[in-house]
Amino acid sequence: MTGYYDSHDGAPAGDAEQPATEHGMSRRQLIRHAGWFGGAVVLTVASGEVISHIADSREPDSMTAAGATAAVNGSLRFVQVSDSHIGFQGPANTDVVGSFTEAINQVNSLGFRPDFVMHSGDLTHLSTAGQFDQVKQMLTGMQTDRVFTVPGEHDSIGDAGRAYRKTFGMGTLGDGWYSFDTHGVHFIALVNTLSLEKLGHLGNDQIDFVRKDIAGLSSDTPIVVFSHIPLFAMYPKWGWSTDDALKVIALLRRFSSVTCLNGHVHQLFTKTDGNITFHSATTTAYPLPKPGRAPAPTPQVVPARQLKDALGIRTVGYRQGDRELAIKDQRLA
Repeated sequence: MTGYYDSHDGAPAGDAEQPATEHGMSRRQLIRHAGWFGGAVVLTVASGEVISHIADSREPDSMTAAGATAAVNGSLRFVQVSDSHIGFQGPANTDVVGSFTEAINQVNSLGFRPDFVMHSGDLTHLSTAGQFDQVKQMLTGMQTDRVFTVPGEHDSIGDAGRAYRKTFGMGTLGDGWYSFDTHGVHFIALVNTLSLEKLGHLGNDQIDFVRKDIAGLSSDTPIVVFSHIPLFAMYPKWGWSTDDALKVIALLRRFSSVTCLNGHVHQLFTKTDGNITFHSATTTAYPLPKPGRAPAPTPQVVPARQLKDALGIRTVGYRQGDRELAIKDQRLA
């Protein structure tokens, strides 16, 4: 496996923020994209496809029927967290460290030990060495053996993601992409946040990586793809899409079950397109407006009592031989 660190091991701190490079995200671009965030997610895989279930913390701590079926010996259960934005300061959430800590505690109270945790980007808010070190230390509090990550645009401000890769990129390829297999599922982690003007972008090198990576896989292998920005056109006007994603989607069409999990938009959203299902995650930082319901995707201030209702975690599970993933989204307890 590549592209992960043991959640109980240390990792080098990231470099300090540097001036923008040709491929780095400038502060001008950051302002343009201000407010892009995601959330924590636990997923259950059953029968090779993801079954989506939206829940809140007041529901019993149980899985859907598919998830319950998957929750047996030999099944896979993992957690997706996203957009912690460590370092953010603003009225939308005056304590992002506190809310991310609550999300970690909620993951650790699920009643099972996840096989791994995936953070799908915007770990930090300004990609400073101190922020990377802080979120790395917080992730070691996850009760799991492995933590995987992909970068958000806030993790590559001014340095093309070098500080991010120094902390979290061990064993990755190119600008931080990688793949791994476990429990009969093939996972692909993509980077679509480094060449931003408006939309996310993968680039030819990464698309070639996907082509070669899946070439030898059977068409009945369940595929799960992680990215920060959506791989579908959720709302291109706000940059909530990836301009060359269709090239990767075309490569995945031959598989019977493909699940794409992203952050960035700070809200739950599901779209199914043939054999491919897209799931956007909620956030552990603060909410964003629904597409088109505000002039721009800027952080939304809600009454303090309502903030946790907009934050959450997701669990995912899968049992070998099944066709579907089972997903459960929970509000922050």
